[in-house]
Amino acid sequence: MKKCFIWVAALLMVCACGQKQAVTVTVANSTDLNRADEMVEVPMDDLSQRLQLPDTAEVVVLDRNGQQVPSQVTSDGKLIFPATVGANDSVDYTIQAGTPMTVETSACGRQYPERVDDIAWENDKVAFRTYGPALQATGERAFGYDVWVKNVPEMVVEARYASELNPETMAKIAELRKTDPKAADELYESVSYHVDHGNGLDCYKVGPTLGGGTAALLDHDAAIVYPYCYKDFEILDNGPLRFKVKLVYNPLVVNGDSDVVETRILSLDKGSHLNKTVVSYQNLNNATPVVTGLVIHPENPEAYKAEAEKGYIAYQDLTDNVNNNNGEIYVGAVFPALVKEAKAVLFSEKESKDERGGATGHVLAVSDYNPDSEYVYYWGSGWSKAGMDSMDKWTDYLNEYAQKVRHPLTVTLK
Repeated sequence: MKKCFIWVAALLMVCACGQKQAVTVTVANSTDLNRADEMVEVPMDDLSQRLQLPDTAEVVVLDRNGQQVPSQVTSDGKLIFPATVGANDSVDYTIQAGTPMTVETSACGRQYPERVDDIAWENDKVAFRTYGPALQATGERAFGYDVWVKNVPEMVVEARYASELNPETMAKIAELRKTDPKAADELYESVSYHVDHGNGLDCYKVGPTLGGGTAALLDHDAAIVYPYCYKDFEILDNGPLRFKVKLVYNPLVVNGDSDVVETRILSLDKGSHLNKTVVSYQNLNNATPVVTGLVIHPENPEAYKAEAEKGYIAYQDLTDNVNNNNGEIYVGAVFPALVKEAKAVLFSEKESKDERGGATGHVLAVSDYNPDSEYVYYWGSGWSKAGMDSMDKWTDYLNEYAQKVRHPLTVTLK
């Protein structure tokens, strides 16, 4: 009987050794909204300790059916994966050591020194760019975020730049301009990212404004202290599920504080129309108003909503050529913390004409920034030719997004 007991115990030990250690992750949703494919984060340090993993080990995420879920380990030591949780419900996921599945890139970007240091990025829904030091050196005044529309899940930004900037094509266009301007125009339109070749285009006008959702400080006279182009950058994460970049700006003078340096960390996740943005200012000594702005254009001067209590601002932009059948671009911003005020602020006729490229004004959300803190908000866009086909649909999306960021999914490890 004793030998039989020892044999059974040994068999159980063998079976146990053959099983992988696992951590159960419970993702809970306290809202009345169904949360589909929403990115959640789990600290890798916690997982490594619980699973007793070496630093080089990889992990996989499994759903309730044992199917692997796409995941990514980020630069700040988080395992991220998309979770789907019903209203007022919770779902368990399992994490264990293993080789992650190959995931198609759905969020990425890079600097384009070949196009005056643009940084452009995208996911499966949207695309954006911000401007760099080479553009600032030319004297062109472009302060805000640019919006590129797309209607396909594939990554398109790289191909758009390659087509627009092909040196052989550009040389041919320049040569044609001397003899056949019409042919030159036709060739340019055939390669330009300002023309829709089937997956979207660049048809949003930024100019010397806050564009599609840039943040800026206000001075004592409530005037916007416009940031210019970024000075330094570092891409922190580049897919497959999250793109993240750190941008550092040139010093500004704000209300007597000199050498005020802004740092932004922008991140865009697969499936989202909005970028998370974390803004901080060094060498700012006093609490200062900070705004997030969406430029208003004269073609649609009243097509905005400013909902401070609900936590969003929105605008319907008719694109840079309203007669070109480019649809409508919906831009917006969402705020996890309550904002003091949300409103439209219009430029004077002189400022509009002489300083702001003809823009009418901004939709602004106003908050207070305290020294040594972080200002967190979300901004982004939708396109009428890619499923976001009305202002009501867009504001519903922003309203729900605001509820989600104010009531994030909770993650518990067991």
